[in-house]
Amino acid sequence: MGILTIITFFPLLGAIHLLFRSGRDEEKIRRVALYFTIVPLVLSLVVLARYNPALHSFQMEELIPWIPSMNVSYHLGLDGISIPLLVLTTLLSTLCILASWGISKRVKEYFIFFLVLESGMIGVFMALDLFLFYVFWEIMLVPMYFLIGIWGGPRREYAAIKFFLYTLAGSVLMLLSIIALYFRAGTLDIALLIEFVQKTPFAGNFALFVFLGFFVGFAVKVPCFPFHTWLPDAHVQAPTAISVILAGVLLKMGGYGFLRISYPILPFAAHYFATPIAILALISIVYGAFVAMAQNDLKMMVAYSSVSHMGFVMLGIAAMNEKGFSGAAMQMFTHGIITGALFLLVGVIYDRCHTRDINSFGGLMTKIPIFAGILSVSAFASLGLPGLAGFVSEFIVFMGGFEVFPYCTAIATIGIVITAAYFLNMMQKMLLGTFNAKWEHDLIEINHRELASVVPLVVIMFAVGVCPSPLINLMNESLKHILVLVK
Repeated sequence: MGILTIITFFPLLGAIHLLFRSGRDEEKIRRVALYFTIVPLVLSLVVLARYNPALHSFQMEELIPWIPSMNVSYHLGLDGISIPLLVLTTLLSTLCILASWGISKRVKEYFIFFLVLESGMIGVFMALDLFLFYVFWEIMLVPMYFLIGIWGGPRREYAAIKFFLYTLAGSVLMLLSIIALYFRAGTLDIALLIEFVQKTPFAGNFALFVFLGFFVGFAVKVPCFPFHTWLPDAHVQAPTAISVILAGVLLKMGGYGFLRISYPILPFAAHYFATPIAILALISIVYGAFVAMAQNDLKMMVAYSSVSHMGFVMLGIAAMNEKGFSGAAMQMFTHGIITGALFLLVGVIYDRCHTRDINSFGGLMTKIPIFAGILSVSAFASLGLPGLAGFVSEFIVFMGGFEVFPYCTAIATIGIVITAAYFLNMMQKMLLGTFNAKWEHDLIEINHRELASVVPLVVIMFAVGVCPSPLINLMNESLKHILVLVK
């Protein structure tokens, strides 16, 4: 059994272990769940240390025939695109277990669903066979549905069903595209499909329709306008940890799918649809920013900021140049870190005051200065302040975008200005001014467990912002190889 298999299925093993445990010892259940997320995190760091960034090929591959009659294999592997997302997934999963310590309703079931979800997310970033990729993609759907529908807010059933239907509709179209590729190429192995395309490129209506099937499936996850409407409902109703996973990991699967499948396997269609995708990215950036500015609910504001920020990922991918791809891949990682921290901080304030209304607060800098300081850093990172992670990725995307879509990219800079406006407005209303005496007895400083869940993300924001080269170098060769395949 290889290390990638252990990382993928260790959380699932934890879920099975919890099935046979009594639900009465809730503290023990939490500790067991934490253990089954820490081990994959440690192993993913081991894999990161062993990875050779000078190579563009898949590394540490595990290949076992699975369904020989269909030429389907159990094929796992990592490259420079997937390994940062693997580390991001295992890190956020561990921090989310800490953030879920306060869950008191059906504790055993909550952590079982969470561990199953983690296995599905990890599997997506490692699968190198489209059949296996689709299996892991669908595995995520069920636990996320229940995590929102059972432990969410007042409108949790509506949000869960909306998430389920949107994702399922996209998945069905993606499945049709996978089947079409199988009948045309006779294999679903991603590496073999890329080899097939080099000899016999997919073109014409076949390539366009297959690309569109994948596009809808991935665009729903990104989420790209106009497939984004499930996201704000899901974020607002989901418990804190699940909002972090939604923003930090699930949204990245759409962008990852474009880079891993759509563009290298269907380059003809990628070029054909480049301009429409850039336009949709522009709409996502500007529209998401304007709608976020109109929100008084802190969580809703951060949710719509995700629509805007993920638009930069789509713009970079649409540019199909080295800077665009590099910025898009980096933006996926940095957005996961920054928005994950923001949602954790929203959860901290909501647990104390049971409201997310920005206008209800004021003067938090004087009452809870540590919380206010961390929120300020995270907000500055999200609005793209130089020296923090968000600036580097967005700057690289703009450099790549200007080379191909100068007008779209120029207009997209409006999104940066609006993002600064709504984050600064939020900080002014919540952190500065006179403290609202209504919260005198409710608001206490962020505790050690909450600090443990958010401080690692703040450290990474500074590390990537000050020294982005290690992350860029990690992804560079793999992205260059995909660019060669697309050209």
